[in-house]
Amino acid sequence: MRFNFLFREVVTGLRRNITMTIAMILTTAISLGLLGTGMLAVHTIDQTQNLYGDRLEVVVSLTLDVSIHDQDCSQSICAGLRDVLKSSPLVAAVTYENQQQAYARFQRLFQGQTLATLARPQGLPASLRVKLVDPNQSTQLAKLLAGKVGVARITDQRDVVERLFSFLRTIRDVVFTLALVEVLAAALLISNMVQLSAFNRRTEVGVMRLVGATRWYTQLPFLLEAAVTGVLGTALAVGSLLLGKGLFLDQAITSGFGDGVIPIVQYSDILAVSPLLFVLGTGIAAVTGYVTLRLYVRL
Repeated sequence: MRFNFLFREVVTGLRRNITMTIAMILTTAISLGLLGTGMLAVHTIDQTQNLYGDRLEVVVSLTLDVSIHDQDCSQSICAGLRDVLKSSPLVAAVTYENQQQAYARFQRLFQGQTLATLARPQGLPASLRVKLVDPNQSTQLAKLLAGKVGVARITDQRDVVERLFSFLRTIRDVVFTLALVEVLAAALLISNMVQLSAFNRRTEVGVMRLVGATRWYTQLPFLLEAAVTGVLGTALAVGSLLLGKGLFLDQAITSGFGDGVIPIVQYSDILAVSPLLFVLGTGIAAVTGYVTLRLYVRL
C-alpha cells in the first residue's frame, strides 16, 4: 500500500472542502466538549457524595430558652435529650453545640457575606448534632424525639445536600442532551463531507477501479479524512476543557458555592477522560464515513 498516496489524498480532500472541514472540526469539538463536561459532572457528583457521605448529621435544634440558659447541656432538658439519643441503637455519636459554637460555625459558613455581620449568638439555637449508624434512619430518629420538650426543629443535612446533588444532576442531564444533539449534527456533517469528497473525486476513483484497485483501497482516503477531522475536533475539545478549567470553572465553582463546598475539577480528571473522548471522536467519524460510503457512495 502506498502511504504517500494516501497521505496526499487525505490532505487534498481536507483542503478541497476546507469550509466543511472546519465546520466539522468545530461541531465535533463542541459535541465532545459537552460530552466531556457531562462526564466531569458525573465525576464531581461522585466526589461530592464521597466528601459529604461521612460528615452529614441530623441536627436537633433546641428551643431558645434552653439554648440561652444551658451552655454545657448540664440541665435536665438538654441532658435528658442527650441521654435518650445516646441510648438509642440508631445513634453512633452525639455532640452538643452551644450558642457561641453555633455562632462560630455560622461565621465560617457565611464568611464575607452580609448575613454574617447581621447574626448574633443570642439569636442562634444550641443543638445536638447526631451522627447516625445508618444515615437512612433519620425518620426513625425524628419519631423518637417527636413531642419532646426542648426540641425546636430536627434537620437532616442530607435533605440540604440533596438539593446540591439535584442541581448537579440537572446540569449533567442538560449537557448530555446537548452533546447528543451535537454528535448527531457532527455525524451528518461527516456524512455530507464524505459524499461531497467522493463526488469531487469520482473520475480519479473510477480510473483506479479500472486498473484493479480494490474497493477498500479507494474508500480508505475518505475514511481517513473523517478520522482526521474527528481527532482534530477531539483535540480542540480537550484543549477547551483544560483552558475553561483554568479561566472560568474554578472561579465559577468557588464564587457560586464557596471554597471547598464542591470538589474542584483537577487537570488530571480532564486528562483521564481525554482518551475516551479521542476514541469516541475518531470512532464516530470513521463509522459514519464507512456507513456513508457503503450506503450512498459507489466506489
